[in-house]
Amino acid sequence: MEPVTRTAPRPIRRAVLTQWWRDLSFLHWPVDPDRVAPLLPRGTRPDTLDGVTYVGLIGFRMDRVGLGLGVPYFGRFAETNVRLYSVDGAGRRGVVFRSLDAERLLPVMIGRVSLGLNYVWSRMSISRSEGGAFTYRSVRRWPDPGPRAAFTVRPGGVAPEDPLNDFLTARWGLHTTWHGKTLYLPNEHPAWPLRTATLVDLDETVLEAAGLPIEGPPPSVLFSEGVPVKFGSPLPARHPGPPAQTWTSRR
Repeated sequence: MEPVTRTAPRPIRRAVLTQWWRDLSFLHWPVDPDRVAPLLPRGTRPDTLDGVTYVGLIGFRMDRVGLGLGVPYFGRFAETNVRLYSVDGAGRRGVVFRSLDAERLLPVMIGRVSLGLNYVWSRMSISRSEGGAFTYRSVRRWPDPGPRAAFTVRPGGVAPEDPLNDFLTARWGLHTTWHGKTLYLPNEHPAWPLRTATLVDLDETVLEAAGLPIEGPPPSVLFSEGVPVKFGSPLPARHPGPPAQTWTSRR
């Protein structure tokens, strides 16, 4: 198993995709690994910490998105995703997106066609109050209109070093299914500048739409001003071996 590290264990030598992630709020709930295992791509299994895995609801602003060499940026737009945590047979930890709501239609189409990601086009907004709280709103337009998410998070001070914070945010790739094959798309970015945060309110139906109805407030709420990100070329996922018993955080 690859250890959880605060910087990418595999430097990206040639970026195929670049972007900034800004003003991120991370909401997380613990779930039983057996519950989410059927929702993951073939060849992966739930990644766990102390026998538990997590479902995340993350709102943020995507900025300066670019593809490859010389392709113009697609601008700035809001995005909210529902994600799970995975590991493949090579020990590569990643995320699996159950849904990705995005404000711009063109990135939605590119993500669905080129990477097999479950992007949906939504009416979205991100606002900041005078007190510094961030509110994220989305209502789906296409191809599955109706599900919504609205939540407000108030950032706090610097988050302490914590194995759970690392487990939930230090993710250096994603697993996706494309034309029947499971792929791993690696990424690289600086270490997260994480802050504690308080959830002010939450009204959503996107978790249930993703097959992950959750009750109660999220035990983990974090905020980050963001990081620049680059992605490398997709790699084939390998069939998983025996489940790992532990993971380590290396700083």
